[in-house]
Amino acid sequence: MSSKRITNWQSEAAQKRQSLHDLIPSEWILRGDLPPANVQKDVADGFVHQYLSDTEVKYTEAEASTILRLIRLGRWTARDVVGAFCHRAALAHQMTNCLHEIFFEAALDDAQRLDDHLARTGTPVGPLHGLPVSLKDQLHVKGVETTMGYVGWIGTFEGKRGTGKEKVRESELVRELRELGAVLYCKTSVPHTLISGETINNIIGYVPNPKNRLLSAGGSSGGEGALLALRGSPLGFGTDIGGSIRIPAAFNGLYGLKPSSGRIPYEGMANSMDGQNSILSVIGPMATSVETLKLCVEAVLGAQPWLHDPLVVELPWRESIFQQAFNCVNPMAFGLLLNDGQASVHPPVSRALNRVADTLTRLGHKVIDWKPPSHKRGVDIAHDVWAFDGGHDLHAAFSLSGEPISDQIAQNYGNEPRAEKTASQIAAANVAKRAYQKEYMDYWNSTSQVTGTGEPVVAVITPVAPFAAARPGRYNYYGYTTVTNVLDYSAVVIPVTTCDRVLDSFETEYVPFSALDEEVWKSYDPEVYHGTPVGVQLVGRRLEEEKVLGLATMISREI
Repeated sequence: MSSKRITNWQSEAAQKRQSLHDLIPSEWILRGDLPPANVQKDVADGFVHQYLSDTEVKYTEAEASTILRLIRLGRWTARDVVGAFCHRAALAHQMTNCLHEIFFEAALDDAQRLDDHLARTGTPVGPLHGLPVSLKDQLHVKGVETTMGYVGWIGTFEGKRGTGKEKVRESELVRELRELGAVLYCKTSVPHTLISGETINNIIGYVPNPKNRLLSAGGSSGGEGALLALRGSPLGFGTDIGGSIRIPAAFNGLYGLKPSSGRIPYEGMANSMDGQNSILSVIGPMATSVETLKLCVEAVLGAQPWLHDPLVVELPWRESIFQQAFNCVNPMAFGLLLNDGQASVHPPVSRALNRVADTLTRLGHKVIDWKPPSHKRGVDIAHDVWAFDGGHDLHAAFSLSGEPISDQIAQNYGNEPRAEKTASQIAAANVAKRAYQKEYMDYWNSTSQVTGTGEPVVAVITPVAPFAAARPGRYNYYGYTTVTNVLDYSAVVIPVTTCDRVLDSFETEYVPFSALDEEVWKSYDPEVYHGTPVGVQLVGRRLEEEKVLGLATMISREI
């Protein structure tokens, strides 16, 4: 296969953008411009209802479990439900640029086949029968492009000519979702390269936060976050190598699970720096309820993905662990990280963290200060790993079209490739990572001496970012999420509250302890942030997805 070369990237991007617009039915096209963001910050909650019928609102605001139950009972049809979500997804895209690919017609055909099967046999195809599911634009779907935000990938298979998109083998997770009965209908926007906490590329532009359009929807699963916040999907899949599920989940008031590597199948997906195995990207679900996360993971693991992806661990869903965490009658101990020493959090984030801690204390559990090994060391290890190839992979993708690299990516990878790491340097980084994992493990174990329960902490409550959501172009610290990827721990995001201009006033007397901390501190404005969702993450140890979901279910019902 030969690499694609583009002579006019602007024209190619414009054509792709228009082709996406043309796939939206004319009756769903918004007439006129949206009000300015400073006038109408939130387009997610009541605002979008004006474009939908009451029935469409009912379908799209039901949780996944309700949708599945009513379809199985024959009270709703998969086709009607999918049609409603297609309409709402089309509106979401016009408001936030959240979609890269639309395949509504194929989805409606799939939904009709599911309805016909249920009517004929009386049994659903699988546990996700009729449920619309959206996908981050890393997953390959037959007959649909995967651009991953690169202009140079348009009309190709991952930037290479010679393989028609109709011949693309579907990603393993896509195959499994179809077998489980899910209906796939759109793929969501990403920052080109995937390596950013904001979603921006030269095809669709910037993805704002639908809950507060003055702020970012996050990244790299930012299109997924915006779509879910606008209820254009009941369940979506993002990926995470440094926070890319958790960041948009927190910014958009959602739940999101970052599993450990080897739990959810990644086989057959597009990626940046493919073959870099020191810190693996993982795929996980995002949704408006923690119950939907559980339903999803349980269904996917029921498909035995370890038989089809060589990197998946043979570890079926463990309901007993979930129930033990959710229904635990004995006091548990949790760690609480309010500040990692690199960047202090904004007042709304601090309030959210303390609210979770206070809730756990009220329930009879114990919360201790978390004082782990230096998080700066963990962040430095991650940055070292992400620079193994000197940026050659991503710069090669940009060179296919000659498109410019966004400032969000250039700040870490420059405007041209750098020297690649040697095998000895890569080995040294892997040794440093392993030593850090061992030191962190030993610290976690040592907390049994101070918890008062005789056991180490069951999980740690930490920020996702220093802010409730990033201001455009000002996401400058990823340490709160990145360390979890270095450790390969399980983590789930829990929405807690919203920013309040009265409760979360600007700390005028605060004295920053570094230039970075000062930059973060100065980015806070109570008026700008007012009403923005605030989430926190609950971090467990490696392969503890059932435990963190059980704990998150317990906490989310009490806060």
